[in-house]
Amino acid sequence: VKTYDTTSHAPEALHRLVEAYLTLGLRDQALAVGSTLGYNYPNSDWYKMSYRLLTNEGLDPEALDAETRRTLLQRIIPGGK
Repeated sequence: VKTYDTTSHAPEALHRLVEAYLTLGLRDQALAVGSTLGYNYPNSDWYKMSYRLLTNEGLDPEALDAETRRTLLQRIIPGGK
């Protein structure tokens, strides 16, 4: 995702990460990726699906500010922004 962030498949890849992280019980990671998806692709169907998954788990991807999102992403992807 980091290398190919401008590809048309980036929103789907981020959504799949949200799904995977939630399945594994990695809620912070799912929230960080979902928030990033919403920030970069707010009108995509992939974000809408991720938003639904996250809110069903009691997580709100829109509640994260930029600094918190950055901190969580750096825990997932060293150097993530």
